[in-house]
Amino acid sequence: MDLIKTNPYGIQLGYIRNANIDFEIGADEKDSINDFEIELKRWNWDGSIGYGARVFSPDTEYGGIVREISTDTSANIIRAKGDTWRGMMTKKIIQPSSGQDYAVVSGELNSIIKAKVEAEFPRLFYGVETDTGVNVTNYQFDRYCTLHSGLTKMLKSVGYRLDIRYKEGDVGMPGYVRVRAVPINDLSSEYEFTNDNNMNFTTDDNRRGINHLICLGKGDLKDRIVVHLYVDQNGEISQTQQHFTGSEEIVAIYDSNGSEKDDLIKNGIKELESKKSSMSYNMTMTKLEGNIDVGDIVGGRDYLTGISMKKPIGRKIWTISSGKEKVEYKLEGDN
Repeated sequence: MDLIKTNPYGIQLGYIRNANIDFEIGADEKDSINDFEIELKRWNWDGSIGYGARVFSPDTEYGGIVREISTDTSANIIRAKGDTWRGMMTKKIIQPSSGQDYAVVSGELNSIIKAKVEAEFPRLFYGVETDTGVNVTNYQFDRYCTLHSGLTKMLKSVGYRLDIRYKEGDVGMPGYVRVRAVPINDLSSEYEFTNDNNMNFTTDDNRRGINHLICLGKGDLKDRIVVHLYVDQNGEISQTQQHFTGSEEIVAIYDSNGSEKDDLIKNGIKELESKKSSMSYNMTMTKLEGNIDVGDIVGGRDYLTGISMKKPIGRKIWTISSGKEKVEYKLEGDN
């Protein structure tokens, strides 16, 4: 892939050469994700990558606007940094209308996306007219969520994800960021990575977790509020269905002296979520072929132990270092 630079008006100035490049995009909104860095030796710096310049790899999500330039004379290095297109969406907020508790939308997915992104990024971000055939009715965004998290969560609720790409303009004209909804692809059968293909990964199927939590709240002795929380075979938590009994029951106490019942249940569920049995699967994949993006699902299997898992792609990392290009994919929740 090539990286192109523009002036602050989006007019192309040519390719970026002789640089170390690091773009990281992902569904998470941590500070270290959805930004980029372009590192050049001072003798390769010609001043053309200025503040407000766009950098992009055509028809991909790798791109953004330069908002920071730093120098290190001891290492003879200049770095241009900024947020990716997705990162820019994490810095816009969906606000409720005046007098309303929540922002609510109804309509076809792409029409909602188009209205939101074009209002926030006029003449830079554009939606599409294509009708997905999927509608939401009175969808309620979390209060004061980011534009990115709000749209991502809305789309995920109906099996879709964001597709973000920079599209080049005509000669002498600026390009634009196209944002649309596309179905989440479950590629776990096509892209199932195993220990047979020299792929290094870690799995942990931990079944030692708590499955019965006794929550103690406000009151003394026999008058104390007591709530029992149970985990079933699917990992779901309830107050009524005890699936594990006898030697399979693993019990613990959650002591929250002074808590009323509602708070006791809410905080007890949070405590049990952190202590129940869990499955983790971590792996790093490189150079996947095809249209695989953040939110699509891949799988992994250790045939010796029988442990298997399906998880969404959580991050894509594109780097060029010393002339060597690499694209890494990390699963959702991986560090």
